[in-house]
Amino acid sequence: MLVPVRNMAGETVREIELHDQVFGIEPNAAVMHQALLRQMANAHLGTHDTKTRADVSGGGKKPWKQKGTGRARQGSTRSPQWKGGGVVFGPHPRSYGQRMNRKMRRLALRSALSSKASDQQLVVVDELSMDKPSTKDMAAILERLNVLSSALILLPERNEMVEFSARNLPWVKTQRANLLSVRDLLGYDFVVLTSAAVDMIHSILGPEG
Repeated sequence: MLVPVRNMAGETVREIELHDQVFGIEPNAAVMHQALLRQMANAHLGTHDTKTRADVSGGGKKPWKQKGTGRARQGSTRSPQWKGGGVVFGPHPRSYGQRMNRKMRRLALRSALSSKASDQQLVVVDELSMDKPSTKDMAAILERLNVLSSALILLPERNEMVEFSARNLPWVKTQRANLLSVRDLLGYDFVVLTSAAVDMIHSILGPEG
């Protein structure tokens, strides 16, 4: 698959070949969905907690004697049926993490990238470099690249000038290519990659990766 490579002025300067095994497979929607649910579940902190009758204070004394009062027998004022008592079967801290084998994770990433490529929502630029942070300049660059909606910018390495320029655009996110995730790919309309980021993705998700 050949796609055009543009410069920051939006002009096509050359073409680059994308590996069909990474950007040209038939997307597997079921695996992408499972990978997305896994990522969202793993981000769930699971810190919610309720107090059982062992955790609430008080309740050491029997409220009244066992027999002779005409009332139901009670052993503690911190039993669940009492106001201020403990909670039965309430939530406690736990892990919501899900596991997914490496082969399926890689298939999900390839499927998401292939889906973007087939929908012509993949934009490759030769490089992204800025002398100083400028949100206005970053917005202008994306407009010249015909990226008019939400975008995920993939970089081969940390680039503070580009990251600082994009962080005030609420519809743009920058990410390093080696930290690519299905949630990011599916959460943005366009994926903007530098040619170096394409090479990194090939090395990670390609047959030799």
